[in-house]
Amino acid sequence: MSNPVTYQISTNPITAHAFNQNKLIVCPNNNEALLYEQGGGNWNISATLKGHDKVITSIDIAPNTNRIVTCSQDRNAYVWTQEGGVWKPGLVLLRINRAATYVRWSPKEDKFAVASGARCISVCYFEEDNDWWASKHLKKPIRSTVLSIDWHPNNVLLAAGSADMKARVFSSFIKGLDKKPTPTVWGDKLPFNTVCGEFSDGRGGWVQSVAFSPSGDALAFAGHDSAINVAYPSADGNHTVITVPTNTLPYRSLIWANERQIVAGGFDCAPLLFETSDGQDWRLSGSLDVGRKKASTTASVLSRFKAMDSRGQADKDTDLATTHQNTIVEIRPYAGSREDVTQFSTCGLDGKVAIWQFDPSHLSTELAGLKI
Repeated sequence: MSNPVTYQISTNPITAHAFNQNKLIVCPNNNEALLYEQGGGNWNISATLKGHDKVITSIDIAPNTNRIVTCSQDRNAYVWTQEGGVWKPGLVLLRINRAATYVRWSPKEDKFAVASGARCISVCYFEEDNDWWASKHLKKPIRSTVLSIDWHPNNVLLAAGSADMKARVFSSFIKGLDKKPTPTVWGDKLPFNTVCGEFSDGRGGWVQSVAFSPSGDALAFAGHDSAINVAYPSADGNHTVITVPTNTLPYRSLIWANERQIVAGGFDCAPLLFETSDGQDWRLSGSLDVGRKKASTTASVLSRFKAMDSRGQADKDTDLATTHQNTIVEIRPYAGSREDVTQFSTCGLDGKVAIWQFDPSHLSTELAGLKI
């Protein structure tokens, strides 16, 4: 694994980011979203999206329609479209009384889902007659703040992880908008708000991130218990959940690189690789961050004591050996297809955005000498 391409976007934490071709949208932990465009090898601010009153919690961009959606602690979401070179916000009727926490476009880009602290998920779709985005609520049996969501490839099923320590799969079928989906391992009768699965590893901990596999036949979720879980549904309701406990710090985000590999990151400040050979023996393979070697000092113990005595303080080295110097907040695919991710991006509380190369054929040898 080669060193990632790193951009120091801000001195403030990056709470959310999204890429689309030569565009990068980030939120530097405030109520504005900064839109960067790449030119000459540098990222330059081309627009600032202003409209929210409080911190923006999540950002997503629809790659085909070029629409940006943002949600915020002010309980609002906006759909931004470019008209005459100017980005204008579109009205979204979320109908929630708590902060919006997470937002994602559906695969067909005809609707999006907004998670919130109101113990519900707003599934939003456009009403041309009123020129606004209306919403329907997924509520039961959510008992706490929804922290993350992910769409199934069929554009109907929606996974959610929440602070009630559960990962769930819902149907977001909207009559008149969605076509009847083909039967999947999650079920064939899918009216709105159908709960197709509810999972927990039994260890406790908020579910910080959820992600469907490329085929949609498995669900991965990461909790605040430093474990990665992979759920395989069954038609008879006897779902299988494989838990991979680790001795690392908890994870904030995860993605599927392909059907056999998962990349997760969080409070350890480095992306970690989980692999399986047959879908049953998931294991932690190691870190994808080769790290940076710190300069070694040859000073003797006596000279170090003299320096401490003369300056009245000890040498302080607070730099981590990892690329990110603080928690990784979000991991997102950057290049490749849903079935085969070749590059992924990360953003962190250190104000950095990094783009990583992912080549499965080179991982086994390079990870052999790495230890967590």
